[in-house]
Amino acid sequence: MDRVARAQLRYLEERSASWVAKHLVMAGRLLEEDPELAYEHTMAASRRGGRVAVVREAVGIAAYHAGKYADSLRELRTHRRISGSDYNLPLIADSLRGLGRAEKAIELAHSDECANLESAVKVEMHIVAAGAYGDLGKLDLALAELESLEQLDFNRAYSFSPRLFTAYADLLAGAGRTEDSKRWFAQVSVAERALGIEEEADSFIMDLAPEMDEEDERPRARDLVDENVAVDSGDEAVVDAADSIESEVAVEDTAEADIDDADVETKEIGIDEEDGLVEVDSVEVETETDNVTETETDSQK
Repeated sequence: MDRVARAQLRYLEERSASWVAKHLVMAGRLLEEDPELAYEHTMAASRRGGRVAVVREAVGIAAYHAGKYADSLRELRTHRRISGSDYNLPLIADSLRGLGRAEKAIELAHSDECANLESAVKVEMHIVAAGAYGDLGKLDLALAELESLEQLDFNRAYSFSPRLFTAYADLLAGAGRTEDSKRWFAQVSVAERALGIEEEADSFIMDLAPEMDEEDERPRARDLVDENVAVDSGDEAVVDAADSIESEVAVEDTAEADIDDADVETKEIGIDEEDGLVEVDSVEVETETDNVTETETDSQK
């Protein structure tokens, strides 16, 4: 888990913090492959950490992925009240879409609340608004919603560009502009390669240690067993359970992507850094095959 989440869990009793952390990590690992089970893990976490902002956020996100839009709307609004963060406004708007309230989603996307969102979040909100217009059959307005974005640049990739390009290509296809749609769909994979996004990236197992600060000594699961419990033949199951838990909390994420030497071919696409976006250096390489000039880019996400 990241430092922010662990800092919030620090306010829970130690055993509860460990319990909640494990369920949140499992929810994160299962979110894409089994959203229903991920949702159950977040609900288990909320039974001991329901007053913690990151827990309510996790429940809302898992509910959204599981198609439980009413639950998602409730939990994400609660998270926003607790944390004051507007980061999940696009998910709130999309939950409104899921409940058949496309007009309310568009209203939220165009409200003053969204005026000062950071670039990546604002783009996500425009994608939701475009989808809401599409739900209403207003494809011209949907296309205009995305075309108003300066980040919709065929030759430039931001971290959110694959999603943006895909949404735009879908709308173009719906509007009958087949050739334009194919061109933008093809650029999705180009942007992903330029950004270093692997189509089948491995899931990393995160640190499940219950401690809230990396500098603190890691508590052992055996220490959680009452010191006064007599360890005799009748108590062997208790010690074995403690050993099992200790082996689980020792799992640590040691994987780090080596992105410095990745040579990725791109097709007339550059990458800029803006509001936390990635930046790469491009080197043009002349090739003699069919007299075509291609660009090879060392990319970093």
